[in-house]
Parts: sequence; C-alpha cells; structure tokens
Amino acid sequence: MDKHLKSFLVAMIAVSVVSDSMLIPFYPQFFAEVFSVTDPQHIGLYLSAVCFTVMLAFPVWAAAAKLVPVLRLLIYTQFAAGVLSIGCYGAGSVQEFWLLSLLMQTFKASYLLIYPYVMSLEHKDKHGGTIGLLSVIAHLVAILGAGIGGFVLQLFEPRLAFLLMSVGDFLQMFVCFLLLGKDKATAPVQTAHPQNRPEHKAVVLTGWPVYKLGLIMFLFYFSVYLARPFFSRYWESISAWNGEIISGLVFAIPGVMALLALCLNKNMGGKQRIIRAALLGAAGLLLQASGRQEWVLLGRCVFGWALFHATVHLDLLLFALSTPASYAADFSKIYFFQSLGALVASFIAGSIVAAYGLPTPFIAGALGLALTALLFSLLFKAKMKSMNVVIEAS
Repeated sequence: MDKHLKSFLVAMIAVSVVSDSMLIPFYPQFFAEVFSVTDPQHIGLYLSAVCFTVMLAFPVWAAAAKLVPVLRLLIYTQFAAGVLSIGCYGAGSVQEFWLLSLLMQTFKASYLLIYPYVMSLEHKDKHGGTIGLLSVIAHLVAILGAGIGGFVLQLFEPRLAFLLMSVGDFLQMFVCFLLLGKDKATAPVQTAHPQNRPEHKAVVLTGWPVYKLGLIMFLFYFSVYLARPFFSRYWESISAWNGEIISGLVFAIPGVMALLALCLNKNMGGKQRIIRAALLGAAGLLLQASGRQEWVLLGRCVFGWALFHATVHLDLLLFALSTPASYAADFSKIYFFQSLGALVASFIAGSIVAAYGLPTPFIAGALGLALTALLFSLLFKAKMKSMNVVIEAS
C-alpha cells in the first residue's frame, strides 16, 4: 500500500474522530446551555437516536460503495455533512436541532468506509499493526477532540463546536479530491499475498459466525458505552478539578493508555487476549464507580489499557474471518451490532442515572464486560483453533 495514500486516509480518520468526539462528553452541558434541557433521559434519547441513525445509514453507504468509488462517494457525503453542521449551529429550537443533527449524522456515517478501505489495501500480515495504529490514532485524536470541546464550552458559545465540525467535513472533502486519482490506480489487495490465494481464502462473514461475533460486539460496546454520556457530570460531582477542559482530558485518558499499549505491544498480530482484556476492563469500570477521584483516575488508566487490547483484537478477528473484497460489507454488518450496543446503552444510561445515580452505569458496564468474557469463551475459544485464529483465554 502506498505510504502517502495511507497517510492521507489515516489523517481523514483522525479528522473525523476529532469532529465526532468534541461533544461526546459534554452533551448534557450543551443541551442545558443552548436549549435549557437538563433531563438526563432526554440526553440519553438523543444519543440513542444518533447511534440508531448511524447504524442504519452505514450499511446503505457500504452498499453504495459497490457502485461508486469510496473516495468519490465521500466527496458528496462530507459536503452534505458540512452544510448540515452549519445548519446545526443556527438551529433555533431543540426540535430543529434534532432534525438537522440527525441528517448530519446520516451523511457523516459514510466516513466509516475509510476503515475497511484502508484494510482492503493492506496485506493480511500487516492487519494487526494497522488496526493497532488506527486504534491509537482514534484514541489520541479523541483527546484532542474532547479538549477542543471542553475549551469551546468553557470559553465560547457552545454552538461553535458545530462550525468546527463543518471545517473538518470540508477538509475531508478536499482530501478526497486530492486522492481521487490514486483511488483509480489503487485496488484492494486480492491475490498479492499467499494468504489471499484461493487455497487460503478466508471465511466470509455470513450466517451463524456473523451473529456470534455480532452478539459479542453488541454486549461489549453496550458495556463500554454505558458510562460515557454522563462521565463529565460524574467527574464534576466528585472532583475539585471540575472545569469542562479538565473533565474532557480525564475522559480522554484511555487515549494515552492506548498509545502506551501500542508502544509496548508493537506486534498486534500475535495471540489475542480478548477474555483477559474484557475482565480487566470490568475492573477498571468498578474502580471508576468508587466515587474517589484518585481511584477514578486509576480506573480510567486500567480501562483504557483493556479497551485498546479488546477492540484491536476483536477487529483483527473480524478481518481474519473476512476477505478483502467483502471487508466493507462485513464491517457494516458488525458495525450494526456495535452501534446497536451503543444505542441501547445511551438509551438506558439516562434512565439508570435518573433512578440510581451517576456511579451506577460503571457497575452495570462492569457486569456487561464480565458477561462478554464468558460468552466469548463459550462461542469462540474452541472454534478459533479450527480456523487458525488463536484466542488466548488467560
């Protein structure tokens, strides 16, 4: 894969994640300051609607990518997303904001095509390193996004975040223009590596395997996303360091741990430790439920380390089961389950907080990750050995 092309594609992913992460920790504050909406259930419902919109839109873009080259398609969709982001900035009512922002998310969902597109241009033996690199970049730019979001909410008009999002969308559109020629000259790797020859053809994710992996992804992402919508409010309730900028940086601690994990585990294509990572993540969430800021900080570190390893190895499993020609389609199927987990978590989080308090989502998420480890052991441990994908359970 051409290094310059890969660099531009990775940069597009980074810009997209920055745009998406700016307001994730701060939607409760955003709705309160802009529309005077303070009901936790309303915030949870909105985040669920966003997840549901992306969940339905991405498979449509994956199907469209079979007819239109990915980079050409992104030119149109990111332009539309940028225009709608500007519309969100000028929304005069919460109802108008809902409509414009959900339409914006519909078009923004197309950027997810970049991930399987990058993977289709890489050889199988480089998948582990590439997935690890993309995961670290996503975590690190989430730090930048959360920092920008906190800075905007603390010092400027909160709506300004959507103008910054539109700049990111238009920047991606411009990069797609630059790369369009390379898109024609570069095709997904099909036969260049021995693993992709017919006699070593990977299993396509159809039927029962996709539902097993989808179930694991659903439960994992449900557990991880439970505490996200109200983390900044939780931190502000337990810490003297409770400004939006500090809250955003604490929220993004897992990104630092992801970078550390990549530096210490350069070969991400080795044995996978999904079960261990899920259980360690559960321990990190329980630490965060303690209500003491020093334990919360430790919990963020433990959780970030575990989250990086679990997500990288789950994605590595996905691409090991699929083939380059079907990466986009298979990724869209699995992303449906991931988004469904995030959607249900966002919907339930508001109700849990309203009924039982801010620490409760951490406890529920820890139980969910423990169940994820159990189900993964039952559904995949023995099967992976027969498919030459080694899963280490301990």
